[in-house]
Amino acid sequence: MKGSHLSYTERADYCLSATAKRLFQLLDEKETNLALSADVTSAQALLQLADQLGPEICLLKTHIDIIDDFTPDLTQRLRQLAHHHRFLIFEDRKFADIGHTVKHQYEGGIYHIADWADIINAHSLPGPGIIRGLAEVGRKRNRGLLLIAEMSSAGHLMDASYKQATLHMAEHFADFVMGFITQQALSSDPHWLNITPGVKLEKGTDTLGQQYVTPETAILEQGSDIVIVGRGIITASDPIEVARRYRHAAWSAYQKRCKNEL
Repeated sequence: MKGSHLSYTERADYCLSATAKRLFQLLDEKETNLALSADVTSAQALLQLADQLGPEICLLKTHIDIIDDFTPDLTQRLRQLAHHHRFLIFEDRKFADIGHTVKHQYEGGIYHIADWADIINAHSLPGPGIIRGLAEVGRKRNRGLLLIAEMSSAGHLMDASYKQATLHMAEHFADFVMGFITQQALSSDPHWLNITPGVKLEKGTDTLGQQYVTPETAILEQGSDIVIVGRGIITASDPIEVARRYRHAAWSAYQKRCKNEL
């Protein structure tokens, strides 16, 4: 692949998205390509994870609408921790509606996602209008969008033609779309970020159809740039130590890829 052996810093030079450029540079500066999926339901638990594991990660992925005791103070404190520990915040909202609706969901409501989330994601299913609606809000704040090209759940309906249509859509908004949530890299163009959920140190499944791959498989075989880990870390008896193991495994795989040690 054209960009597979380039460093993250080298790939930043190809980016039209300011957020993508910033993230690529952060990956090399901090030497981590680990994202934490912090799927917890209390503000205290989310802030504790962000503070404890912030030094190990490049992205904190949130589901703000599952927080039982949400207040605007939570997102302000998350921003402070993100600045302190040098990670970006990725709100896993998975927008999936017409442009007019998602624009209001992104900018308003009780969460005001555009005010604090560096990155959001969306399904490409509604068509390019969803990107236009989100871009009207996100561009002026230098935010970034990831399109969901493929999920890690068994039986998903995102086939090859769907993924190609998603890539085609992204190419028309490359200053706002940063890349993809996917199991396989969609393109050889170095400016796209490929981010893979469903990663564990050992392959397997859960009882609800989640399929797991290892960091090495995701990065060396599937072309991922960033791996997302959730329960494998947050349910561990020592989350910090386990996060460091994931960080080392993912970073070592990236270094091998850069050296063409496949």
